[in-house]
Amino acid sequence: MYIGYIFDLDDTLYCEHDFVTSGFRAVAKELACYRSDMSVGAIQEMLIAEWKKNGRGKVFNEICKRLDVDIDIAHLVHIYRTHHPDISLYEDAKEFISFLKEKGKILGIITDGHSTMQWTKVEALNLESMFDYIIVTGDLGDEHWKPSETPYRKMVEYLNLDFKDCVYIGDNPHKDFITARKLGMGTIRIIRNIGDHMRTRLAKEYEADHVIDSLSELMDRVE
Repeated sequence: MYIGYIFDLDDTLYCEHDFVTSGFRAVAKELACYRSDMSVGAIQEMLIAEWKKNGRGKVFNEICKRLDVDIDIAHLVHIYRTHHPDISLYEDAKEFISFLKEKGKILGIITDGHSTMQWTKVEALNLESMFDYIIVTGDLGDEHWKPSETPYRKMVEYLNLDFKDCVYIGDNPHKDFITARKLGMGTIRIIRNIGDHMRTRLAKEYEADHVIDSLSELMDRVE
């Protein structure tokens, strides 16, 4: 079986929606300084409602317009990305990581995203103490985000493993599995109850070899 277990981060090991909600609260605290007539909670709810309706792209622009607040949007983005998030690992992730470590498996993470933001998640989840190597593709440059081969090759090189000895576990078929499969890694897609890609279905070459609902399902497959 596999020696190296390589994971995606967002919506694989923890719920990314929790990070978004936490980030919106940090931004709401800043905006509340300009609107003494509104509570932080009320502004946070406005941000969440706009996000759910129209996505993340222009949330801050739209809510600032509604609140009649003149503020640099880049400043709000910075607050969002650098805040200390209120997030925690999924329970099955905690159990599975502990289980793999007991079995002597080698663990890694490859995660896309803005470098500072992803590392704040890593810190908040205390992942550096659990994993042998973590790659944030934001550190490598936009051209090296998944599905680029670069992070996968860097991971197996650092872990001193062959691709065939590794499995990649993620949630996003747009980018998580197509390259891993081409390189000879095993692939597993986890579909959780909450997540941006839970309903995404793509052509066979983009999908994983196996699909699960919980990491607990993999316990019996490790050995």
